[in-house]
Amino acid sequence: MRQFIRHPSSVPISCRHQDGELECYQRLCNYSEGGLSVMVDEAIAVGSLVEICIPIQDPPFCALGEVVWSSPINSHHYQLGVRFSDENTAFAVRMIEQICHIEQYRKEVEEREGRSLSSEEAATEWIGKHAGHFPGLH
Repeated sequence: MRQFIRHPSSVPISCRHQDGELECYQRLCNYSEGGLSVMVDEAIAVGSLVEICIPIQDPPFCALGEVVWSSPINSHHYQLGVRFSDENTAFAVRMIEQICHIEQYRKEVEEREGRSLSSEEAATEWIGKHAGHFPGLH
Protein backbone atom coordinates (compact mmCIF):
# COMPACT_ATOMS: atom_id res chain seq x y z
CA MET A 1 0.00 0.00 0.00
CA ARG A 2 1.26 3.50 -0.83
CA GLN A 3 2.41 5.73 2.01
CA PHE A 4 1.33 8.83 0.04
CA ILE A 5 -1.71 9.28 -2.15
CA ARG A 6 -1.89 11.72 -5.02
CA HIS A 7 -4.11 14.74 -4.45
CA PRO A 8 -6.38 15.53 -7.41
CA SER A 9 -4.64 18.27 -9.39
CA SER A 10 -7.88 20.10 -10.13
CA VAL A 11 -8.35 20.98 -6.45
CA PRO A 12 -6.38 24.10 -5.52
CA ILE A 13 -4.23 24.31 -2.42
CA SER A 14 -2.07 27.16 -1.21
CA CYS A 15 0.88 27.24 1.12
CA ARG A 16 1.73 30.57 2.76
CA HIS A 17 4.81 31.17 4.88
CA GLN A 18 3.78 32.20 8.40
CA ASP A 19 5.50 35.60 8.12
CA GLY A 20 3.19 36.37 5.18
CA GLU A 21 6.00 37.18 2.76
CA LEU A 22 5.77 34.12 0.53
CA GLU A 23 2.72 32.50 -0.96
CA CYS A 24 3.01 29.44 -3.17
CA TYR A 25 0.33 27.53 -5.01
CA GLN A 26 0.22 23.79 -5.22
CA ARG A 27 1.50 21.89 -8.21
CA LEU A 28 1.23 18.44 -6.63
CA CYS A 29 0.08 17.37 -3.23
CA ASN A 30 0.35 14.04 -1.47
CA TYR A 31 -1.06 13.05 1.86
CA SER A 32 0.70 10.96 4.47
CA GLU A 33 0.13 10.18 8.09
CA GLY A 34 -0.14 13.55 9.81
CA GLY A 35 0.76 15.79 6.89
CA LEU A 36 1.03 16.75 3.25
CA SER A 37 3.71 17.28 0.69
CA VAL A 38 3.37 20.16 -1.74
CA MET A 39 5.41 21.44 -4.65
CA VAL A 40 6.15 25.15 -4.36
CA ASP A 41 7.99 27.76 -6.41
CA GLU A 42 10.41 28.88 -3.68
CA ALA A 43 12.26 27.12 -0.88
CA ILE A 44 10.88 27.38 2.63
CA ALA A 45 13.25 26.46 5.45
CA VAL A 46 12.73 23.33 7.54
CA GLY A 47 11.15 24.34 10.85
CA SER A 48 9.16 27.20 9.29
CA LEU A 49 5.46 27.46 10.00
CA VAL A 50 3.19 27.56 6.95
CA GLU A 51 -0.53 27.96 6.49
CA ILE A 52 -2.08 25.39 4.18
CA CYS A 53 -5.45 26.39 2.68
CA ILE A 54 -7.78 24.23 0.61
CA PRO A 55 -10.60 26.42 -0.77
CA ILE A 56 -13.23 23.76 -1.46
CA GLN A 57 -15.74 25.51 0.80
CA ASP A 58 -16.48 29.04 1.98
CA PRO A 59 -14.64 29.92 4.12
CA PRO A 60 -11.71 27.78 2.93
CA PHE A 61 -10.23 25.14 5.21
CA CYS A 62 -6.90 26.42 6.56
CA ALA A 63 -4.47 24.78 8.95
CA LEU A 64 -1.06 25.65 10.37
CA GLY A 65 1.74 23.17 9.83
CA GLU A 66 5.50 22.89 10.16
CA VAL A 67 7.88 22.27 7.27
CA VAL A 68 9.66 19.04 8.24
CA TRP A 69 11.60 18.48 5.02
CA SER A 70 12.41 20.35 1.84
CA SER A 71 13.86 18.95 -1.34
CA PRO A 72 14.69 20.72 -4.61
CA ILE A 73 12.89 19.25 -7.63
CA ASN A 74 14.60 21.45 -10.22
CA SER A 75 15.90 25.02 -10.36
CA HIS A 76 12.38 26.46 -10.01
CA HIS A 77 10.46 24.04 -7.75
CA TYR A 78 10.77 22.53 -4.29
CA GLN A 79 8.87 19.70 -2.62
CA LEU A 80 7.97 20.39 1.01
CA GLY A 81 6.79 18.00 3.68
CA VAL A 82 4.37 19.72 6.05
CA ARG A 83 3.35 18.10 9.33
CA PHE A 84 0.29 19.10 11.31
CA SER A 85 0.75 19.36 15.04
CA ASP A 86 -2.39 17.62 16.22
CA GLU A 87 -4.43 14.58 15.23
CA ASN A 88 -7.65 16.58 14.80
CA THR A 89 -6.09 18.75 12.10
CA ALA A 90 -4.55 15.72 10.39
CA PHE A 91 -7.95 13.98 10.47
CA ALA A 92 -9.71 17.08 9.05
CA VAL A 93 -7.17 17.26 6.20
CA ARG A 94 -7.76 13.55 5.61
CA MET A 95 -11.51 14.10 5.27
CA ILE A 96 -10.95 17.01 2.88
CA GLU A 97 -8.63 14.77 0.89
CA GLN A 98 -11.43 12.24 0.48
CA ILE A 99 -13.90 14.98 -0.50
CA CYS A 100 -11.43 16.14 -3.17
CA HIS A 101 -11.18 12.63 -4.58
CA ILE A 102 -14.97 12.24 -4.59
CA GLU A 103 -15.45 15.55 -6.42
CA GLN A 104 -12.77 14.55 -8.95
CA TYR A 105 -14.58 11.23 -9.43
CA ARG A 106 -17.90 13.06 -9.97
CA LYS A 107 -16.31 15.23 -12.70
CA GLU A 108 -14.63 12.26 -14.38
CA VAL A 109 -17.89 10.27 -14.49
CA GLU A 110 -19.66 13.19 -16.12
CA GLU A 111 -16.89 13.61 -18.71
CA ARG A 112 -16.43 9.88 -19.46
CA GLU A 113 -19.94 8.53 -19.10
CA GLY A 114 -22.15 11.59 -19.45
CA ARG A 115 -23.77 10.83 -16.09
CA SER A 116 -24.43 13.79 -13.84
CA LEU A 117 -24.08 12.73 -10.21
CA SER A 118 -24.91 14.70 -7.10
CA SER A 119 -22.12 14.94 -4.54
CA GLU A 120 -23.95 12.34 -2.41
CA GLU A 121 -24.33 9.91 -5.33
CA ALA A 122 -20.66 10.38 -6.25
CA ALA A 123 -19.64 9.77 -2.63
CA THR A 124 -21.64 6.55 -2.47
CA GLU A 125 -20.11 5.23 -5.71
CA TRP A 126 -16.58 6.37 -4.89
CA ILE A 127 -16.68 4.83 -1.41
CA GLY A 128 -17.90 1.54 -2.86
CA LYS A 129 -15.15 1.48 -5.49
CA HIS A 130 -12.16 3.16 -3.84
CA ALA A 131 -12.45 3.56 -0.07
CA GLY A 132 -10.85 0.17 0.57
CA HIS A 133 -7.72 1.28 -1.32
CA PHE A 134 -7.50 4.70 0.35
CA PRO A 135 -4.59 4.55 2.83
CA GLY A 136 -5.76 5.11 6.39
CA LEU A 137 -4.35 7.09 9.26
CA HIS A 138 -2.04 4.91 11.33
